[in-house]
Amino acid sequence: MKSQRRTTLCFMFAVIYSSQATLNLESAVHPSILQEHELAAVEPLRQKRAVATSGPAMEEYTVDIEISFENTSFVESIRACLNSLSFPIQGNNTDPADILSIELTTVCRPTGNEIWCSCETGYGWPQERCLHSPTCQEQGSSLPGHRCSCLRGLPSKGPFCQLQGADVTLRMKVRLNVGFPEDLKNTSSALYRSYKTDLERAFQEGYRILPGFKSVTVTEFTKGSVTVSYEVQSKTPPPGLIQKANQQVMQTLNQTYKMDYSSFQGVPSNETKFTVVPGIIFEGDTVTLECENEVLSSNVSWYQGERHIQNNSRFSIYTSMPNNITSVSRLTIHNITQGDEGEYLCKLILDIFEYEAKKKIDVQPIRISANKEMKVMCDNNPVSLNCCSESYVNWSTVEWKQEGKISILGITETNLNSNCSRFTLKANGTQCPSGSSGTTVIYTCEFIGVHGARGSENIYVTFTSVANLTITPDLISVSEGQSFSIKCTSDVSNYDEVYWNTSTGIKIYERFYTTRRYLDRAESVLTVRTSTREWNGTYHCIFRYKNSYSVATKDVTVHPLPLEPNIMIDPLEASFLCGDSHSFKCCIEEDIDYKVTFQIDSLSFPAAKEVNGKQVCYKYSFQAQFPCSRNVDVFCHFTNAANNSVQSPSMKLSLVPEKNITCRDPTIGVGQPGKVIQKLCQFSNVPSSPDRTIGGTITYICAGSRWKVKRKDCISAPINSLLQLAKALIKSPSQDEKLPAYLKDLSTSTGKEEQEISSSPGSLGAIINILDLLSTVPTQVNPEMMKDVLSTVNIILSKSVLSTWKVLQQQKTNQSSQLLYSVERFSQALQSGDNTPSFLSHPNVQMKSMVIKSGQTNIYQQNFIFADSDLWGNVAIDECQLGHLQPDSSIVTVAFPTLHAILAQDIQKKNFANSLVMTTTLSHNLTKPFRISMTFKNNHRSGGSPQCVFWNFSLANSTGGWDSSGCRVKEVKGDSVSCTCDHLTSFSILMSPDSPDPGSLLKILLDIISYIGLGFSILSLAACLVVEAMVWKSVTKNRTSYMRHTCIVNIATSLLIADTWFIVAAAIHDHHYPLSETACVAATFFIHFFYLSVFFWMLTLGLMLFYRLVFILHDASKSVQKAIAFSLGYGCPLVISVITVGATQPQEVYTRKNACWLNWDDTKALLAFVIPALIIVVVNVTITIVVITKILRPSIGDKPSKQERSSLFQISKSLGVLTPLLGLTWGFGLATVFQGSNAVFHIIFTLLNAFQGLFILLFGCLWDQKVQESLLNKFSLSRWSSQHSKSTSIGSSTPVFSMSSPISRRFNNLFGKTGTYNVSTPETTSSSLENSSSAYSLLN
Repeated sequence: MKSQRRTTLCFMFAVIYSSQATLNLESAVHPSILQEHELAAVEPLRQKRAVATSGPAMEEYTVDIEISFENTSFVESIRACLNSLSFPIQGNNTDPADILSIELTTVCRPTGNEIWCSCETGYGWPQERCLHSPTCQEQGSSLPGHRCSCLRGLPSKGPFCQLQGADVTLRMKVRLNVGFPEDLKNTSSALYRSYKTDLERAFQEGYRILPGFKSVTVTEFTKGSVTVSYEVQSKTPPPGLIQKANQQVMQTLNQTYKMDYSSFQGVPSNETKFTVVPGIIFEGDTVTLECENEVLSSNVSWYQGERHIQNNSRFSIYTSMPNNITSVSRLTIHNITQGDEGEYLCKLILDIFEYEAKKKIDVQPIRISANKEMKVMCDNNPVSLNCCSESYVNWSTVEWKQEGKISILGITETNLNSNCSRFTLKANGTQCPSGSSGTTVIYTCEFIGVHGARGSENIYVTFTSVANLTITPDLISVSEGQSFSIKCTSDVSNYDEVYWNTSTGIKIYERFYTTRRYLDRAESVLTVRTSTREWNGTYHCIFRYKNSYSVATKDVTVHPLPLEPNIMIDPLEASFLCGDSHSFKCCIEEDIDYKVTFQIDSLSFPAAKEVNGKQVCYKYSFQAQFPCSRNVDVFCHFTNAANNSVQSPSMKLSLVPEKNITCRDPTIGVGQPGKVIQKLCQFSNVPSSPDRTIGGTITYICAGSRWKVKRKDCISAPINSLLQLAKALIKSPSQDEKLPAYLKDLSTSTGKEEQEISSSPGSLGAIINILDLLSTVPTQVNPEMMKDVLSTVNIILSKSVLSTWKVLQQQKTNQSSQLLYSVERFSQALQSGDNTPSFLSHPNVQMKSMVIKSGQTNIYQQNFIFADSDLWGNVAIDECQLGHLQPDSSIVTVAFPTLHAILAQDIQKKNFANSLVMTTTLSHNLTKPFRISMTFKNNHRSGGSPQCVFWNFSLANSTGGWDSSGCRVKEVKGDSVSCTCDHLTSFSILMSPDSPDPGSLLKILLDIISYIGLGFSILSLAACLVVEAMVWKSVTKNRTSYMRHTCIVNIATSLLIADTWFIVAAAIHDHHYPLSETACVAATFFIHFFYLSVFFWMLTLGLMLFYRLVFILHDASKSVQKAIAFSLGYGCPLVISVITVGATQPQEVYTRKNACWLNWDDTKALLAFVIPALIIVVVNVTITIVVITKILRPSIGDKPSKQERSSLFQISKSLGVLTPLLGLTWGFGLATVFQGSNAVFHIIFTLLNAFQGLFILLFGCLWDQKVQESLLNKFSLSRWSSQHSKSTSIGSSTPVFSMSSPISRRFNNLFGKTGTYNVSTPETTSSSLENSSSAYSLLN
């Protein structure tokens, strides 16, 4: 039905147009209303234009036709009808007029109570209509000077919608498939004019159907056959119309031109306007790229490089033709990134025409600067958070956000001109309570640009509450000598520093207090173990966080009370006759009102006070009422006003009968011959001043009828005073202030008392004790202090004092080591700086130092020369080693020419130092292995060989001793010895006269035996395991042989691993690898474990032999035997090894200092190996004796003579087999455990154990007949093996272990195989052969 209607309508269009053209009406006629399929009105024909051609003039007319429908959907039928027509429509013969095109221009539809008239695509209402008629609301009002596309109601008069768009020039090309005549290059030639005229006429006929067609002009002929370039003036044609026009051209043009239809090509000429907003693009911007073209087309594509852009979440494309004048396409990029940079292209396509425009887009990053971390104290003080944009973006606003457990708001101040924003906040205690102290809140400042760019930066703000301190509330009132502690607790855990001050502002040292941080609090505890009167006062606990201080105070009252060491008693010990009166005395050096009583047993007696100068003594005379031959302890008690008391040291009184008393003295007392007592020098006959107290003791001995001085250890009054001050100083809270002045007084007093020191061991020992006490003071030592220290050391190390040192050595004190340690501590604390003296020289001590500066490349090299002692030495550290040190570290070397004579010798008294002693220290701890080179002059070159050693303070129960670990002799040349060590401490060279010289024949012999023997053993053990693997199935057919070979395999495996680790340990020690300490511990552990495993598997083998010998009727299952064997073989060694390393390694005394083996000197850890090994050796020796005893018992039917001969041979054979298998060779190691053992034992022990693997291969594996037979069978020698078995079973050639021999029968008896017993459970093979093999296999 619709098809019929469309056909009729199209026919009516043609009839109406034909009749009207014929009428040639010129007057205006208003359209009237027609019914469906009828003409409503015909507008007068209007002459539009005349086109001049070379022929008769042809006129073109535009006719407006108005049709009215009751059904608006019929409009689509009209559109379809018009689209189906092919133009031009030729007229008939009577009326040659052609219809060039029919276009739908205006459609009016009812909308609500109104009629809206809209223009079709490419058309618009004239400007005057838009100005004087109401426009549609949906379309918006028309702008002045512009056309509109929709009016409310049909205008009463005037034209309908008119063709829109600007005039365009369409440049095109087409190819003629003919040869190119040269005349076409000449525009004046006839051929050129002919071609131009014909082609323009054809083009005119074809392109006149284009809307707004004006003209067509041929512009150029070019080669390729003939390429015609031409221009068409018209308005933008609708899609598809160009192809129709091209077809019409082909039909009009003479075929002789051979125009190629496929060669029609558009040449874009209209410039596309390409704009980008914004001009400068930043990350996050919303960017709009716009292409505008006068050519009307919605077919626009966008490309980024080669990538075709499609609509998605970030890219959106919108193409429109506003007012049907231009084509506009917009590409919008949301939240642009630097990955979106590149060249963008927009392409508009209109039939055969392509219009392109390109533009490169650059995206700049946004940089926001801010202080990323801040700490804010919740003290209600304003704090500003600042952030600025380093990029000059057109910012619209800045937003501040926060994220965290607590919310603290602030005020925002933004200056967009300076691209900065400030957020000011005030935090008080209510906003961040103590429980939330330390909470971090993230504040984010976000800059937002006009075009959407966003840049942000996070600022991490940690809020800390103002610390509320609580301090120990109890009243602190103590007496001297007592301890006290003050606990100061903060309700916040954050702080920068915690310290304690006295009321006078003196800072307490960290050694007196500890500080701990918890999740919700922090606490500091000030602990004073021995209080003195200097601690009396007010103490401040101070928590500092930035510039905020929280302070809590506590008052401490310290009541005077003598310290126990300061109470001088008389007598220390004494003997008195029974019934005599005895006088006791306790003295102190201060006159304070104390209550003093003497206590004798459970009795208490008041004391009488006596003042003598500065010394105040309390006395009591006691009449003894105790039986004779009794010892009585007497004490005096001092009680102060706080009712605190201190007890003096014990005064020991011996009540003796008068019998045998030979020595009598009112001051010393009575005594029998040989009686030894001690007495304070202050109360003896030593001359002293009442105002000055001397220290020390005198030892008396009763010789004949008189008391004689045995040893005098008195300390002169000046030095004793310094000693008491030193003891008080280390308890003082103001140590740093007092230490420099004290060291100056010490140096001065030591110089004045040099003669006293050179003759008094007590005074010398007091000076050493003073230096030791002061070196523990935790402070830096300045150059002046170091100068005073070395001045004091120079005096006590002078040659005139060496005789006094010998007295101290006889008393077996470690004061020489103590002195060296004190000097090292002082030198390590030496404060580095440009004013630090690089050289301090004294006759008996020299110091040189250097400060490591950043970028310094100089080596550290110091030379020391002591002309008086004829000794010299030097120390060097290369620049590579110095590169490992921290900048501003100081290296200090101190050299002593006389210290070698007084340092303690080793236990054997065989080693002695004979050169300088040089100690090198660093102010910072070393983090990497360190190498130092030294050269010593050796003045004792006779006998022995030099060793490079260092003084190890931890040896000999921490009394110190020479140690060669990490040091080696680099070169011995003349009277100089060069050493290299991998650590820093006090070095010297050591002579070992009767120890093997490193190059001696004995040392070389022991090394050769060890390494060659271990090499043979490792190869032998590996071969043993290979052989056992090859013959395992054939030799383990019964339980006894299975367990025996299991033991052999595990013995071989454990010994193989132990020998391998032994070689690794030797390599570690000999080559001084950097990781030698850790590797040495690991090697020692594995050597210990696997050698113990060897022993315990030997014990397992021995116990199995004993089990088969004694419990012949008991037969345990194989699984039970295996479980017991492996538990014993590996479980026990593992337990012993782990306990040993766990008990000794934390104290770093697991290994020896000079070898990777268990320590002996310090912890006796070697006993964890020696004791189990020797016990197992003893057990296996016992088992061997039992076995041999059983073998020697005569068997029934044997002749005595034959038995005797075979038994002797069997004993030797059994010893040869059992000795390596049961570890009897280790019995020789018993002699090597003790020091000073003969070298013969070392050689025998080394020889036997080095080749133990070879013994196990020979006696434990290859000597087994079944192993031999299995190996022969493996190598296809079964026939030879059978003949061999037959020949060896007869005559004198019968082997000891064959079934026919008496010895074999005794082995069978040994394991219960006589008569009808069969303990070994043989397999289904020959019974006699299996039994003999089992017995032989077990013994071997």
